[in-house]
Amino acid sequence: MTGLGDADPISRADAAMIDRYLAMLAAERGAARNTLLAYRNDLEDAAGRIGNLTEASGETLGRLAQGWATLSSSSLARKSSTLRGFFGFLEAEGVRADNPSAALPRPATRRPLPKVLSHDDVEAMFGAIQARLDRTPPDPLDLRLAALIELLYGSGLRASELVSLPLRAVSTDRPYLILRGKGGRERLVPISDRARAAIATWRRHVPEGSLWLFPSGPNHLSRIRLFQLVRALAAEAGIDPARVSPHVLRHAFATHLLEGGADLRALQAMLGHADIATTQIYTHVDASRLVALVNARHPLVDLKRPGA
Repeated sequence: MTGLGDADPISRADAAMIDRYLAMLAAERGAARNTLLAYRNDLEDAAGRIGNLTEASGETLGRLAQGWATLSSSSLARKSSTLRGFFGFLEAEGVRADNPSAALPRPATRRPLPKVLSHDDVEAMFGAIQARLDRTPPDPLDLRLAALIELLYGSGLRASELVSLPLRAVSTDRPYLILRGKGGRERLVPISDRARAAIATWRRHVPEGSLWLFPSGPNHLSRIRLFQLVRALAAEAGIDPARVSPHVLRHAFATHLLEGGADLRALQAMLGHADIATTQIYTHVDASRLVALVNARHPLVDLKRPGA
């Protein structure tokens, strides 16, 4: 079965081999849970359509790929990449003597440019927060919102990292925190004085015995609730909520740091990107500043032209 209809149940042999492959990714590469789920979905879908994925030939994979004709280039690239990794694993483990994945397409993909907030947009959001904090007495939930936004924009945390911060992750006498991010990689994240002050104020309202800096019932604040809070704040600040999310504030952190002259490698470390190519996407927003910088600051600017 190689069309785009419903896939059939997969064989025990394929299921066992997929489990082995995903276990390797988790153990040796520290793949995140969501990444493993996405790989599993793609592999089980392919196995259900082919009937015996582990022993598939190049011709069979070619027919499978023909059924992907209507997919977007990004979806096609993801499926192909997942299968290439799987067959590379089978070859490395000696399960197969060959690798048929050369038959899979390699579409050219462009990473989408991130949504960008201007400095004025960010100032408007902080202005809306300050208007809330100016109430007497301030609502503890507004103190929580201030701490959340300070960390999103001031430190570039991922939403999942932010909501799951342990209560003692941020110390009032330490201008950084150590995070364990994607793939279990640890990184040091600077915390601004503003953010530490906002957190210190909010912590006085965290229930005693809480494990989390941002608790919600027996657990911590959910990413969905954070998303709702950020969009509501954007609307309050007069910004189209569709333009704003926790991830967009992370983009703003990166973009505005680059505009201020931050080093790309330092930014990579702060964002927790394994590959600097991921960080380089932010350079698109600052092309005009870089051109002006070269024209104004490059050493050749001060050299006289020959014959001048």
